[in-house]
Amino acid sequence: MNKTTNKGLIVVLAGLGVNLMLGTLYAWGVIAKALRAEFGWSATQTQIPYMVACALFAFSMIPGGKAQDKLGPKPVIMLAAVLAGIGLVFSGYVLTLPALIIGFGLIFGIAMGMGYSAPTPAAIKWYHPSKKGIISGIVVSGFGLAPVYVAPLTTYLLDNFGISKTFYFLGTAFLIGIMILSQIISNPPAGYVPAEPKDFANSNKPKVVAEDWNWREMVKSKQFFMVWTTFAFGTFAGLLVIGQLSAIGIEQAGIPNPFTLTILYAICNAGGRIIWGIISDRIGTKTSMTSMFILQVVAFLLMPYLKTPLTLMAGIAVVGFTFGGMLTVFPSITASFYGIKNLGLNYGLVITAWGIGGVFGPLVGGIVRDATGTYAFSYLVSAVLSLLGALISMKTVAPTSKPVLNNAPKNA
Repeated sequence: MNKTTNKGLIVVLAGLGVNLMLGTLYAWGVIAKALRAEFGWSATQTQIPYMVACALFAFSMIPGGKAQDKLGPKPVIMLAAVLAGIGLVFSGYVLTLPALIIGFGLIFGIAMGMGYSAPTPAAIKWYHPSKKGIISGIVVSGFGLAPVYVAPLTTYLLDNFGISKTFYFLGTAFLIGIMILSQIISNPPAGYVPAEPKDFANSNKPKVVAEDWNWREMVKSKQFFMVWTTFAFGTFAGLLVIGQLSAIGIEQAGIPNPFTLTILYAICNAGGRIIWGIISDRIGTKTSMTSMFILQVVAFLLMPYLKTPLTLMAGIAVVGFTFGGMLTVFPSITASFYGIKNLGLNYGLVITAWGIGGVFGPLVGGIVRDATGTYAFSYLVSAVLSLLGALISMKTVAPTSKPVLNNAPKNA
């Protein structure tokens, strides 16, 4: 293994580590349950900070991605570390709904977006385009895998130290950890060309590397809106479940342990990111997207009938596996369609769809639960949106030529 390969691997693993800490978002269900039990908050109230965090996470990836493309990943991730510490500590210090909206939703949400925007584009640039799926999958798997340790850790801290000190501990730990990892994540040097895999010339994989598009060119292509819409549909379905896993487990199947489903979802989510990355490198992103949406349709149609621990766990496993895969396939398809030079900003615009889905998914789940006492209608909506996502993804093909822009800077 040569020096550049070693450096690429270090960047991949450090990026995974950053996402392992930022993935606290996916353990929100444990915190939400504690807020309902200790302060009597409604399901809708507990979802508001989470909803705001999802939106800010996605939309802050636009400036984060642009900064990564221009300045490199290190300063962006360092800023994310500082904001993560401030947001979580402030949430614990004030501990009211407005404070959690500001601290967890706004400040920590921005920290997640800035921190998430930088490691994946940096890691992809160290490897041949034929490996963009698996590399993306490994880096972003940290975000999905985070609840495996964050959920039980948060439960332990909540049980022994209370909600305020739980936020203090997480904020301090993540500030230090992300700051350390930021120092070893970098883009390749100018002029760097990754080596072509030995078996690539004889494989059936596409040999053409995508032309680099800037964001103005990208948003004028019809493929951008098709990709964006399918991402929004898939996110709505996935985040509706993530934000309320603990409550769903208890109310629908009598699963008493508050983080059982959270951990299961996290493992399947992280595994899905890596496995779908491998699959998409082999069969293409279009087929992968369609397959994931079809699996989600089946899972959500069956979800209201999964009322035993084992059956509900099976349903949640499928949703986690497919939702995790989307977080690998969508950056991969963005790179495939629009190149890697401006991938940070371009994917930042694509992932705003995640923010829209993140707002309406949890909100609908909370409102429907408060109004009906079940999540059945929410599952149906998610199934319909997943079906629409499958239909659109079937029609999505790579753009063949750039649009003509009037008076636009070439690389803006």
